[in-house]
Amino acid sequence: MDYMEGLFLGKLWSDTDFENRRHVGLFILYGLFVDVLLLLSYFSGANVLGAGVMGTVRLVFYILLFMACPFLCFRYYRMPLWGKILVLIEKAVKTLFIVGITIGIVLPRIKIQSGGLQDYLVDYLNQTLEKYTLRFASDGGSFSTVMGVLAGGVHVVFVVVLILAASVLIPGLIYLAFRLLQFAYDWVIDKLVIKKFFRYKR
Repeated sequence: MDYMEGLFLGKLWSDTDFENRRHVGLFILYGLFVDVLLLLSYFSGANVLGAGVMGTVRLVFYILLFMACPFLCFRYYRMPLWGKILVLIEKAVKTLFIVGITIGIVLPRIKIQSGGLQDYLVDYLNQTLEKYTLRFASDGGSFSTVMGVLAGGVHVVFVVVLILAASVLIPGLIYLAFRLLQFAYDWVIDKLVIKKFFRYKR
């Protein structure tokens, strides 16, 4: 329960030490979760769990949850168990909205159709190896072809690693941006409204 509170409430409202620890594994796991939904949506052509669909109703609902966040969280530790569970569910739903927004940003920017992905990859591999082979062949030498293939292979591996790193980092950074925006809003409401007009104990 403490872990979920620290994860969803953040350091402004949570009494746990979640924010004082590094959560690299959680960051990577979140990125992989978004990637799985993105790939399922990409290959199936369907919106898995509604990912990538952010219509007017969902957007309004997210904005309402965003605005209501500090008013729900400031009394969290004085709520009964069922109230705490509802707040944590609300946080989880809002996280799914962020996942949907992320996929909605990334998916339309993938110009290669899933049906032609294999041909594209084969063509890219052949063109890369050919380019490096020709470059080393111009230098002469009996090992020019071997060196060209090795250099082309290293280039392809580097690109693959770069894509994999970006596929994890980009969703995580988008999520962190939303969290920072929520924290800034919560902090302002806490200082200007809650502490001024409400009496409460953490």
